[in-house]
Amino acid sequence: MLLAGTAVVVVALSWLWGWALPLVIFLVIAMVMGHEFGHFITAKRAGMRVTDFFVGFGPVLWSTTRGETRYGIRALPLGGYVKVPGMTWYDTIEPQDEARTYRSASYPRKVLFASAGSLMHVVMALLIAYAALVFVGQPDTNRFAVGGFTKWDGHAQTAAQAAGLRVGDQFVAIDGHRITTAASLVTIIGENAGQRLTLTVVRAGRTLTLHATPVDGRTVTIHGVPEVKGAKLDGKLGFVITNPTSTTPWLSAVPRSFSTVATTINEAVHGLVHVFSPGEFATLLHQVTTPAAARSTVAKTTRPVSIIEVVRLADQAAQSNVPIFFNILITLNVFVGLMNMLPMLPLDGGYVAIATYERLRQRRGQRYHADLNRLTPVVVAFVGVLVVLFACTLYLDIVYPISNPFH
Repeated sequence: MLLAGTAVVVVALSWLWGWALPLVIFLVIAMVMGHEFGHFITAKRAGMRVTDFFVGFGPVLWSTTRGETRYGIRALPLGGYVKVPGMTWYDTIEPQDEARTYRSASYPRKVLFASAGSLMHVVMALLIAYAALVFVGQPDTNRFAVGGFTKWDGHAQTAAQAAGLRVGDQFVAIDGHRITTAASLVTIIGENAGQRLTLTVVRAGRTLTLHATPVDGRTVTIHGVPEVKGAKLDGKLGFVITNPTSTTPWLSAVPRSFSTVATTINEAVHGLVHVFSPGEFATLLHQVTTPAAARSTVAKTTRPVSIIEVVRLADQAAQSNVPIFFNILITLNVFVGLMNMLPMLPLDGGYVAIATYERLRQRRGQRYHADLNRLTPVVVAFVGVLVVLFACTLYLDIVYPISNPFH
């Protein structure tokens, strides 16, 4: 019954929204369970007792007991959890089980157990980065190619198509000027409306020479190119610039994977600081209460997003831009991993902070027991901040969704 129900849900999602959405949802659930598996395996290795390992929350749909652990699936696929007795000093534990509780573990084992979920996110991010580099490839920002063609009303072809350009052609030079940036490509085309240009391109390893004449269109609409200032750009050929992808040899991809994840971690740290800043909360509340502010392009490209928008963007990227899809998965893993390590309950980082505090207060082998009740006001305030952040981003993502940036 469970497998049949799952199959029905997958088929329904695929029929309504396409094949990519079930894939994205599956990967997000797998990411969450990877987090929980980190806790599970470190608890087992540390000699702690694991009583439950469940996918989802709510009513139990299926469960089985293996040894001392009950494994199962619950009705709401909103996460997962691993249950280890004795996460606080207030839990009532049978004397014979006390030695295998979290609270009885040594300080290094406590820290490793609490951090294992976030460490698993880093491991998953590294594996995704490696797969992306070796099997998918990443955009080469030093090369520029034809990614597609725009549509001109009243014309069967654009000037680029009439010149013989094809999707994938990589620009080498125009009229002898080497193309080193997207801006230089746009500038040369834009400044030569009505003038015949000689295009040197590489197609399937062969160097070709083509000729094209930019049309005086009074605008340059080439997707993804920064604004070129100080030039009058009137000409256009009617194509979309893209950075061609290139794969990395399997051995060289190892250090590049670490570099990619390290860069993502650095960006995520700055992102977290931005998300929890008072100014960002004020901006979010302003967008929630002011439709015009919420609809602005700047707001949609700079605001934090909920998991709903992350899934939607990943779904759109999976269908049209696979390298970006992999980058979204890497970023999601890193961000969730860092978020969980914030030193505040109920996050994993809160348990690390408490274990560290208790270790620092320990005297001559006598363990110190932190009074968590004294943290209740702070924890409630922090959870309130998370609820407000989640509610605001969820509302904006549903009412004012971000337009598909991958068209």
